[in-house]
Order: sequence, then structure tokens, then C-alpha cells
Amino acid sequence: MSPGDHDVLEPPGGHAPPGGTGEPVLVVEGLGKRFGDHEVLRSVDLRVNRGQVLALIGPSGSGKTTALRCLNGLERPDTGTVRVGSDVAVDFATGASRTQVAALRDRSAMVFQHYNLFPHKTVLENVLEGPVVVQRRPRAEVTAEALELLARVGLAEKRDAYPFELSGGQQQRVGIVRALALRPTLLLFDEPTSALDPELVGDVLGLIKELADEGWTMVIVTHELQFAREVAHEVVFIDEGAVVERGHPDQVLRAPHEERTRQFVQRLLHPF
Repeated sequence: MSPGDHDVLEPPGGHAPPGGTGEPVLVVEGLGKRFGDHEVLRSVDLRVNRGQVLALIGPSGSGKTTALRCLNGLERPDTGTVRVGSDVAVDFATGASRTQVAALRDRSAMVFQHYNLFPHKTVLENVLEGPVVVQRRPRAEVTAEALELLARVGLAEKRDAYPFELSGGQQQRVGIVRALALRPTLLLFDEPTSALDPELVGDVLGLIKELADEGWTMVIVTHELQFAREVAHEVVFIDEGAVVERGHPDQVLRAPHEERTRQFVQRLLHPF
């Protein structure tokens, strides 16, 4: 991506200074979720200021992806409050209405682990679907913006291709463009590289890092610890549905206070 392309779409509120601002974009309090007798989340609290990146890490089954999906109502928590921006607050303990959840979802965009592109639609049609059909924005306006975004990520020539004609890395870049086209306040990433071949991981992580450098507010579930250390302002380690440790990436990933965090980090950094 060239420097001249960075004005294709700015983060809401413009570019945030390094480290973000004191203005909260996401505030989560007391998030709880059960599946039958299994307690998946236990009173999880999160906060992300404008322009900041929060990385959620933890072992498989720890609840981190469930927590991420609760942030935009894809999964409905049983308890807890989720606030996005200054005008959307949903208290799930009192029973969130469909309108409230729709307002919450309208403020964010999710980039999925397995791309989730419509297989019967072209790349351009996949990008247009949300802004045109859901947000009801003018097709001509969205098309122009979508083409600029595709050019930005090196996929302009793939506008009429179908997902099966793309590599995994290309499909994930389309997924990121699809999210950006929604003009979200908050970008959510669910293990964005876990389904990619190793040689394709770098391109996708590089794109996400550029978005972080531009001041997009993000929550990222990832197992790429080095990437989390480079891009995140805060790392939260979740295990068995609860926050075990949180703090600056250098502290959590290099000198964790909790033994459980230390075990997890060591296992990922030194698997053999």
C-alpha cells in the first residue's frame, strides 16, 4: 500500500495519536455466558480507547472468541453491559432487544477466522453486500469506495473473481476490505491468520498492523504473540472464561506476573 492510498477511508474520528486517546470506544463490564452447565465467560471486563488495539490471548476453549462475538451481539451474553461509543449501551442482564443488538452490531465489523465470504458472489459483490443491503447506502458511492479499498490491498484485478479463485490470504484481505467498507467504529478480528498457510500470514498481519498504525480501534483474538507484542496497546490473557492477567504487551508476554500466563506464553513461544 502506498502512502497516497491511506486516505481511502479514515478511522471514525480521524487518525488517533500513538497510543490512542482517553476517549473510550468500547467498555465491557461483567460479561458472563453459559452454554448449559458450562460457564464460558465469568465476569469479563474490557476497555478500549479510540485508536487503541486490544489483543485477547488464551488457550483453545478459554472463552476469548466467545467474548469477541459477544461484543457485537453475534453471541448473546447472559450478563454484562457492552457500550460502544457514547450512544450505544446494551445491558444483557435485563434482556437486550433486537433493536439494541442491531445498534451494537452497526458500530462494529468482524473479520472471521475462515473468511465467511459468500461463495456465489464476486469479490466486489461480497464487499457491497453489507453497506448496500444492510446499511442502505447508495450503491454508486459504496462501489467507488470498495474499488479504492480493493486497490489499496492489491486486489483491484480480482473484483470479478469468486472466492474459490482466490488464495486464503487473498480471501482474508477481502474480508478485511468488507469490514472496512462498513465504516465501523470498532474492528473485531477472530484469529485472522489461523486458517492461512504460513507463507501467507505475513501479508495479512502487515495489513492489520498498518490499520493499527493509522488509528483504527481494534480487538484482536490471536495466537501470534510476537504480532500482539508489536501491535497491541494492551494484552488480556483469558483462561477458563476469566481474565487472568492484563497489561502492556511487554509485561504480559515477557514478564507475566501470573504463573498460568507464564506457562501459556512459554508453551506458545517454545512448543518443543
